[in-house]
Amino acid sequence: MADKKTLAFEIGTEEIPAFDLKRATEQLAELMPAALDAVRIPHGDVAIYTTPRRLIAIVADVAASTEALEEVFRGPAAKIAFDADGNPTKAAIGFARGKGLDVDALERRDENGTEYVYAVRQVAARDVAELLPEVLRGVIDAISWPKSCRWGTTSEMFSRPVRWMVALLGDRVVPVEYAGLVAGNTTCGHRFLAPGPHTVPTADDLVSVVEGAYVVPTQEGREAVIREGVARIEAETGCTAELPPKTLTEVINLSEYPTPMMGAFDEEFLKVPEEIIVDAMLMHQRYFPLYDAQGKLTNKFIIVSNGDPAHAATIVDGNERVVAARLYDAKFFYDEDLKKPLVDFVDRLDEVVFQEALGTMRDKTARVVKLSARITVAAGIEQEAMRDIARAAYLAKADLVTSAVIEFTSVQGIMGSYYATAAGEPERVARAIAEHYMPRFSGDAIPTDIIGQVVALSDKLDTICGLFAVGQAPTGSSDPFALRRAALGVLAILEETGLPISLVETIDGALIIYREAGLEFDNATVRQEIIDFFITREKVALRDAGVKADTIDAVLACGIEEPVMLARRARALEAARSENPQVFDDLATAFARANNLREIGLGTGYKKAELTEVELSLAEAVAAAETAVAEALADDRYADALVALAGLRAPVDEFFDTTMVMDEDPEVRANRLKLLNRFANTFAHVADFSQMAKK
Repeated sequence: MADKKTLAFEIGTEEIPAFDLKRATEQLAELMPAALDAVRIPHGDVAIYTTPRRLIAIVADVAASTEALEEVFRGPAAKIAFDADGNPTKAAIGFARGKGLDVDALERRDENGTEYVYAVRQVAARDVAELLPEVLRGVIDAISWPKSCRWGTTSEMFSRPVRWMVALLGDRVVPVEYAGLVAGNTTCGHRFLAPGPHTVPTADDLVSVVEGAYVVPTQEGREAVIREGVARIEAETGCTAELPPKTLTEVINLSEYPTPMMGAFDEEFLKVPEEIIVDAMLMHQRYFPLYDAQGKLTNKFIIVSNGDPAHAATIVDGNERVVAARLYDAKFFYDEDLKKPLVDFVDRLDEVVFQEALGTMRDKTARVVKLSARITVAAGIEQEAMRDIARAAYLAKADLVTSAVIEFTSVQGIMGSYYATAAGEPERVARAIAEHYMPRFSGDAIPTDIIGQVVALSDKLDTICGLFAVGQAPTGSSDPFALRRAALGVLAILEETGLPISLVETIDGALIIYREAGLEFDNATVRQEIIDFFITREKVALRDAGVKADTIDAVLACGIEEPVMLARRARALEAARSENPQVFDDLATAFARANNLREIGLGTGYKKAELTEVELSLAEAVAAAETAVAEALADDRYADALVALAGLRAPVDEFFDTTMVMDEDPEVRANRLKLLNRFANTFAHVADFSQMAKK
């Protein structure tokens, strides 16, 4: 094992999409060591280097050969493997065949007084260099891509065409074959600055050769170069760059030799809404906008070039021309859209299909208006706000058919807000139009006031209920309409605002609106599916927040259908449980004992006159708890209800310590069981503590 060498493997390709490259980098870090381990090749650490045009794995301390191995397998007992005459049975023959041996090769060994048959296989050491071509080819095949392509006349598929491969064990070439290529010892450098080919003398030299050819071979290295360049430009201009994580990740994986440069556009374009300019730069061109000391957008931006820094002026000029063209388009579209009021675009929503079975966006708008009205009535919202809600719901989707949004889709809602303001709509209506898509993701802010909150709820619930009604509910990991995200948005709004409405009743209202529009579906089934969907989302959120699964189950066992109520009660129960763990563990055990013994058919009408002093003490405690629990739940004071139940601990403990429930006298036994029935019923609307007693 003293003869250890470095293994270097590079897959050279045409430019791989940025996010696909990020996932491939993560995969390669797992695939390479796993592939070597699978054939027992001893090795050291594995380092991964990737750029848009290459995937590299460097493996340290790869042994020249695998270790010889003796594999020992225990089979059936000898008395089963051989008959009375010593002949092998089917059991022995099958065991030997399964291990690739003749039955005569089986050994007998004594183990703790019992004789078993054993199969012993000798696996000889193998030359690692002979194993590697197949191993490395398997690594290529194992990389999973969202989309793959074929090229040339071969059948292999990869994210992008593979153009070269390097495979070296020390200074020895490993002849990996893939897609008509055979790996060698020559690599390519930066496409423009040092294309190559470049000879790689040994595996230890691959990374340095690549770096010498104007390639920064790690994501971390390229990010550091970009951030350093951005910081330099910020210092020179006194501005601050916006570097959204998603765009930054993409830019990091779009270049092999990144060079940050600064460009500028005509200040005239700053008259266009800021969101369009930022969208044009970030989403379309992957430029980073610069803001002045007051946080105001400037006409300067940062480009991350993959070209020759010596030609920076030409590169900047070309990028400025590109962004100018985009901003000319944006300004033209914006000016054209302003020529008529936002309300004039509503009827054109008939041109946009929402979902084949659910009609157009105009149909959706009509439903959202109706559902918003139901919510405002249920929540007791004042008349003025009701008018604004109705108007915002009517205009919320109108900007989808404006030229600006058709061209810059990420600013939908935002542009509607600008156009509403320009048309003289109330400020709250304009803001609601911009915010009704919120929250867009987990942790995002909810709309800032009741107008946007109601429209957002109506929009998201209309989408969820409609798609469930036409059989388009999420399945497994597939959620093409982002209904899980929409459901989390609904729950976030309800929980953060405390809006006094029932989600279940609102779901019923949305389904009524769909039925009135002529959609046919099994209402009871769809309704329950939607409720279960929301409950599941709430359960996941609660577990993520640290609430134990059995706490959630204990609350759900009481027939809770409202997710917000589930959340409040589960959190309160979890808090009480963590603050007084012994009390609640004992109470759970006591409830479980009572619940296991009770006979529902007997009812709860015990004879008070026949109760012993201990039984009477429990009966009085139960009666007091019933009143306290009912009042607490009526006022939505769940924590107080739990405190009332916790007060039953002492009397029920004394009852079980001193009382034989299953008395020989059937009348005494029945009276005690009725008391336990009433005790258990006290918990019926609070929590099923037997769920929490499970271990």
